[in-house]
Amino acid sequence: MTGLLQHISLPGDEIPWLHEIRTNGKNVFASVGIPTAKNEAWKYTRLRELNADDFVISLPQQNLSAPQAELPFDAYKIYFENGIFNPAMSELPQGIEILPLIEVIMFHPQYRQLINTQLIEKRFPFSALNVAYLNEGIFIHIDSRVEIKKPLALIYHTDTRGQNLLCNIHNLIVVEEASSAKIVEFHYYNGEVKSRYLANIVNEIYIRRNAKLCHYKIQNEAFKAHHLALNYVDVAENGSYNSFCLQKGADVSRNETRVLLKEPKASAEVNGAYIMNGWATIDTTTDIEHLSSCTTSHQLIKGVVGGDAKGVFQGKIHIAPEAIQTEGTQLHKALLLTDTAEVDVKPELEIFADDVKCSHGAASGELDEEQLFYMRSRGISEEDARQLLIAAYLDDAISKIEDEKIAAWIKLWAK
Repeated sequence: MTGLLQHISLPGDEIPWLHEIRTNGKNVFASVGIPTAKNEAWKYTRLRELNADDFVISLPQQNLSAPQAELPFDAYKIYFENGIFNPAMSELPQGIEILPLIEVIMFHPQYRQLINTQLIEKRFPFSALNVAYLNEGIFIHIDSRVEIKKPLALIYHTDTRGQNLLCNIHNLIVVEEASSAKIVEFHYYNGEVKSRYLANIVNEIYIRRNAKLCHYKIQNEAFKAHHLALNYVDVAENGSYNSFCLQKGADVSRNETRVLLKEPKASAEVNGAYIMNGWATIDTTTDIEHLSSCTTSHQLIKGVVGGDAKGVFQGKIHIAPEAIQTEGTQLHKALLLTDTAEVDVKPELEIFADDVKCSHGAASGELDEEQLFYMRSRGISEEDARQLLIAAYLDDAISKIEDEKIAAWIKLWAK
């Protein structure tokens, strides 16, 4: 047991290129270390607890099985236990290729090149750490002109059994031309509410021409957990990426989404909500790059912050010189429930092209006392009235989810 960087033996260490990429990841993370307030991208999100020296690398364990997750919609369920893919419990649909990532790396060279070396950079320190342990995760390949009728539900269950686990998960997702699919991530835990662990997740997503992916996520980790996720999304001509993330649990949670709209008419919807209390910090960071003409992106993030908690939103829209006739919008709103709650917001626009439509905005406020009084005068308790107002506040963000059953499920968790 020691810190985040440990020297352990992993499958494929004897393969030169894999050994090299892992070593590069270690070197980058070692040079950057755990980001501090001096790092602009992390100045609002403090990671002091990650300096602990008792981390245990999550490895396959015997006699550890996740409870079956109940979902109010039909889905293909793909289980991870403490960050380890469990094919025995998973439902693997026909017509979709789903393989352990290490198997793809070692035996499928045609997909190996998709592992993006840009993620081993100083601006992505935890992605570099993730690559240093490149092993766990899955490869999802959806062939051309395939429509997946049911969502793929990636269910991440954590039960630390008293250990400070370090779970590194790297998923590679390819949606080929003219295909469509929905992926749902559900992160939850069992055991002590104050369980300490770090879930370090990278999703590399490639959406080909005329393809569409809807990507939904609920994060409800333990009270003292850290959840750090990077979604790297590459969208081709007329491709579409539609995402929604609800962040609720963890001591520190960061959901970072970087979308590259590389070809004409590529589009992205990156929406989300967070609801928090206590001393938690929840960070939503986005970076949308318009690299071609006639591309569009829209972002709506809404937060509810109580106690001494802190919400963070960092949103960036970049318009490249050749990205004419592009549209990009971004809006963040937060509801502060206490005088000690805090929200830090940093919206950015970088525009290097003419003939574009771009906007960004940010606002924060409190619950409407008149509405609370009106509802209480009608016999509704104060707590129920507050919950109704919070639900109504978050509704316009959640209503952007296209699948009604998934939207209803997320609403149940947004309390």
